[in-house]
Amino acid sequence: MKVMMSTNAIFCDTYALIEIIGGNKDYKKYENATLVTSELNLIELYYHFLKNYGKNSAERYFNHWLSLCVKIPYNAIKLGMEVKLANSKEKLSYIDCIGYAFCLQNNIPFLTGDSKFKNKVRVEFVK
Repeated sequence: MKVMMSTNAIFCDTYALIEIIGGNKDYKKYENATLVTSELNLIELYYHFLKNYGKNSAERYFNHWLSLCVKIPYNAIKLGMEVKLANSKEKLSYIDCIGYAFCLQNNIPFLTGDSKFKNKVRVEFVK
């Protein structure tokens, strides 16, 4: 489950995963990057595909991205909750805040299409 962090690693939130899977052309430039995500994002991804496309699709994409998961350390969880509190008016998701904190700690980009993250440091915003 642990992916070695490379110099071109990019953390995908669930929004980015769905766009990549859906073939959004604006995400093509990330094809050669080392894409990583977390188990928390896989929870959301699985639910999205289960709800909208059925269990077979949910299983396929869950299993594909499982090998690209990074372990989220406890200090990233704590920092994520600090990020959430500091931005409480924006109503950021718990999972996104944790992933974003992981990116801050590991100096890698946080890839998302969530406009709430558009102007934050270390964010690659792609709609």
